[in-house]
Amino acid sequence: MAVLLGMFIYRVSQPRILSAKEIVNSGAVMFETPREISAFSLLDTRGEPFTLASLKGGWTFVFFGFTHCPDICPATVAQFNELQRKLGESGNSHYAKYARDTRFLLVSLDPARDTPEVLGKYLDYFNPDFMGATGNFLQLRKFAGELNVAFRKVVTDHDSGDYTIDHGGNVALVNPRGLYQGFFKPPLDVDRMALIYRSVRMQAE
Repeated sequence: MAVLLGMFIYRVSQPRILSAKEIVNSGAVMFETPREISAFSLLDTRGEPFTLASLKGGWTFVFFGFTHCPDICPATVAQFNELQRKLGESGNSHYAKYARDTRFLLVSLDPARDTPEVLGKYLDYFNPDFMGATGNFLQLRKFAGELNVAFRKVVTDHDSGDYTIDHGGNVALVNPRGLYQGFFKPPLDVDRMALIYRSVRMQAE
């Protein structure tokens, strides 16, 4: 009897895997079959090659933005910080075991202003553990497009040549095999992202 009671308590105390409908209702889309990502060639914040191989070996949250972005970009990188802290809380056994192989990547869509050095300093302000990458327009368009993010350059002052980058706010999730697992739609909520991510990881175990 004690054994049965213990098994029941264990089951009800375990986190539940969200259904596909619950995940969609929580603001995300996770593919039943993860999608392949084409080869690409970017540069990381050290000026070293950043390729599809760089995404393999861990789970990676990917956001496309730029350092001159006034709102959604710094807000999203700050939410990455919150999510990393939530996953790393030692007292939260439902999340902590997933922290070690979870990574966060900002891909700049503004290579003219966001050199590897500039991008690196920007990310260091938020979290030195975060990864950054950028590259030429064709490589960025291909990579961003495959992760369901559209972007375009918009001139804001023709006299000075000032411009901004209009871009989507999705956060993509890439699995350790370098496959596109799914994406989170804005507005982002860290608690919901953590629940969805935990469900995805549990299903992958």
